Amino acid sequence: MRGPLLAVLLTTSCFAVPLRAQDTGLSVGARAPVVTVHDLEGRPVDLGRWVGRKPVLFEWWATWCEECDVLLPRLRAARTEVGDAVEFVAVNVAVNQSPERVRRFVASQAVPFVVLYDDEGTSTRAYQAPTTSYVVIVDRAGRVAYTGVGGDQPFLEALRRVATP
Repeated sequence: MRGPLLAVLLTTSCFAVPLRAQDTGLSVGARAPVVTVHDLEGRPVDLGRWVGRKPVLFEWWATWCEECDVLLPRLRAARTEVGDAVEFVAVNVAVNQSPERVRRFVASQAVPFVVLYDDEGTSTRAYQAPTTSYVVIVDRAGRVAYTGVGGDQPFLEALRRVATP
């Protein structure tokens, strides 16, 4: 009986399974890294201005990311719901991107978030971003409250929780 069961487990583990919330990246409860990234003008921005001071939602994204396009209206609606209680920061991964292209996209889509440009991959590595559409919600104590990827991820409950004082 062990042989067939092992064969089934090995066979099914070879198939790709879509990543869901908490399946990848930083662990929930981990201390959120404080690193420096650039803005679209090339100026350094220390993530410590938010991490450990105010709840923050980070999304790693790109202009060509289809899942990010699906996620954007949901993030806008969430931003409207929680208001200024949570900072929203869109971190462009800078793969096949230029600051000019990102600026055009942000302007055309009226992106209502702080937009950063991770041209050196600093935050991407520190936050273990596995792909674009990666969302990390950090509470006011600087601990990871949620991670997930994809356009339909269930981040709203965690966002509401960190927004409440």
